Amino acid sequence: MADAVHDLESVAGALVAKGKGILAADESTATIAKRLGQVGVESTDSTRCAYRELLFTTPDIEDCISGVILYDETIRQAVADGRLFPEVLADRGIVAGIKVDHGAKDLAGFPGERVTEGLDGLADRLEEYRSLGARFAKWRAVIAIADSMPTPTCLEANAHVLARYAKLCQTAGLVPIVEPEVLMDGGHDISRCESVTHDTLARVFAALRDHHIDLEGMLLKPNMVLSGKQCPTQASVDEVARATLRCFREVVPAAVTGIVFLSGGQSPQQATEHLDAIRRLGDQPWEISFSYGRALQEPSLSAWRGEMAKVHEAQARFRHRAVCNSAARDGRYSADMERTAE
Repeated sequence: MADAVHDLESVAGALVAKGKGILAADESTATIAKRLGQVGVESTDSTRCAYRELLFTTPDIEDCISGVILYDETIRQAVADGRLFPEVLADRGIVAGIKVDHGAKDLAGFPGERVTEGLDGLADRLEEYRSLGARFAKWRAVIAIADSMPTPTCLEANAHVLARYAKLCQTAGLVPIVEPEVLMDGGHDISRCESVTHDTLARVFAALRDHHIDLEGMLLKPNMVLSGKQCPTQASVDEVARATLRCFREVVPAAVTGIVFLSGGQSPQQATEHLDAIRRLGDQPWEISFSYGRALQEPSLSAWRGEMAKVHEAQARFRHRAVCNSAARDGRYSADMERTAE
């Protein structure tokens, strides 16, 4: 048992190694089809595989990316030489992970609120994913803000399933990434986001304690504390950084190995600027890094558009965003880095 705990903590530590963060490439088939469609690419097995291969084989990306979250389809796909994506990543020193939830579903009796499903059969799926090369997993819960939301019932329901998922992961020898996302949709101000984020995280960590989760063998993937997208007064970068750390210092135990922020609909540059500002406020009890999806991929996808001739340009854009976030993760980012993009 001691060796298993050590392995979990070792993988968690590797995922938040200095200068590195996580690429979230775990879009469902429906989500990746929507994103490919936005750049005029038909979503097929081959185009989805080609796009992921473009990202995973980008030169020198292992200098900035510690892990990649895959989807069920993606973890089973292979490059031309027959290697599955987890092996391709492992050969570069990048840890493969897997999204294991089945998505957020309507919470019966609570209009507008959702709870994430997927616990049924999860133990068996985790065993299979580990055999395919996964060493960590991810489960996302979504919390909406409105006049009467979130309700305590919604917060408790999502905290409970996050804790059960985390326990199943650690029992299977996989590091759980716990992702309670307070959505930035809406007109709420930053103080309302801070209050809801505080309540959400407090309930999540209470549930994790109840389920005896090894906090050093997990990672937290939360939202930053932001103004709602429709709020007429948008908080400054500094306000976001200070509100985020103020909230997290109050509710996130020091034993947690790392916090890997989600981008949550921010633009690529906004996500980088906010991460950098958070890190510039000094060292914290936990490692602070990123686990971005669109904020890392968007420029690359826009450059590629399904054309083989554009692969190198697309990889250069992906590498540039990774380099910017690697610098931000250590508080070394500057706007000049954007002007010197390849």
